[in-house]
Amino acid sequence: MVLTSVCATVLAGSAVVGAGASHAEPTDTPKASTPATAQLPARLVSLTKVSPLESMAEVYSGAMGKNIQLNILRPAAADTPAPILYLLNGAGGGEDSATWRAKTDYQKFFADKHVNVVTPIGGAFSYYTDWQRDDPVLGRNKWQTFLTEELPPILDKALNATGANAIAGISMSGTSVFNLAIAKPKLYRSVAAYSGCARTSDPLGQAYIRTVIGDRGRGDITNMWGPTDGPGWRENDPYLHASALKGVKVYMTSGTGLPGRYDTLDAPLIDGNPAVLLDQVVMGGLIEAAVRGCTTQMEQALKTAGVDTTIVSRPLGTHSWEYWEQDLQTTWPMIAKDLGTK
Repeated sequence: MVLTSVCATVLAGSAVVGAGASHAEPTDTPKASTPATAQLPARLVSLTKVSPLESMAEVYSGAMGKNIQLNILRPAAADTPAPILYLLNGAGGGEDSATWRAKTDYQKFFADKHVNVVTPIGGAFSYYTDWQRDDPVLGRNKWQTFLTEELPPILDKALNATGANAIAGISMSGTSVFNLAIAKPKLYRSVAAYSGCARTSDPLGQAYIRTVIGDRGRGDITNMWGPTDGPGWRENDPYLHASALKGVKVYMTSGTGLPGRYDTLDAPLIDGNPAVLLDQVVMGGLIEAAVRGCTTQMEQALKTAGVDTTIVSRPLGTHSWEYWEQDLQTTWPMIAKDLGTK
């Protein structure tokens, strides 16, 4: 397809609109390999209230050997057990300015919702997965272990949670949410992918990942899942394992890439800047058009596998934050029902 070749070519030299991470600088020499030592257990390091409805936490990850920061929105009735929505950032992992906190009014939206909203700060260009090898630039990434094994029991206790969980992600993490749910069956009641591409082992999916990890993050994609023609990529392709999502509610959203209501000079995040608008319309449009193709393929695979799937197909819209905020608000009533809250 012409679109496929165009997107793969353009993506190879561009920044992904909305995912919003700055380029990481390459290092001249690889990091020394980590010596084999006993792994310390994961634990809650701190939990600090920064406002009546917002807290910051630090959780030590034994798998990665470091503290991970978490931004947490708490319900007004925090003494009453509430479920958890894990809401992931895009390619920048929250280490940049392109975050749910900075780019949306999600705090206001969730202020009257009885749910804990947990967003990790970290994981830039990691795809929130367990990498096979430490990367000289991106370091040690064992995010699947952290998010599915280490973190949930700690937060269930610290937040007085109900044990009901859902997970949602945008762009890069719109791929990750599927693999996280497949890796830990029954952990999440529902999964939402906003403008994510569920394909990872086909040429277009790998071109997208190469752009995120290699061109933007300066990492080596073979350190993630091994050689691109190897089994690691097929094992982490949600499209090929759609049947493993049976029992989970799936929500997917995407636009067509055609300019919409938020692709104008007077849109809040454009703020009258023609260069920002051009990038969002051209690059964001191409990326979102490719994402629509991924979404259609994944929809077919999920329905063939008998997975309860809801698709929100926007007739307009690029790969950008204001559409993802809209998607979150559109899917929340369904996710809330899955979680037994409102």
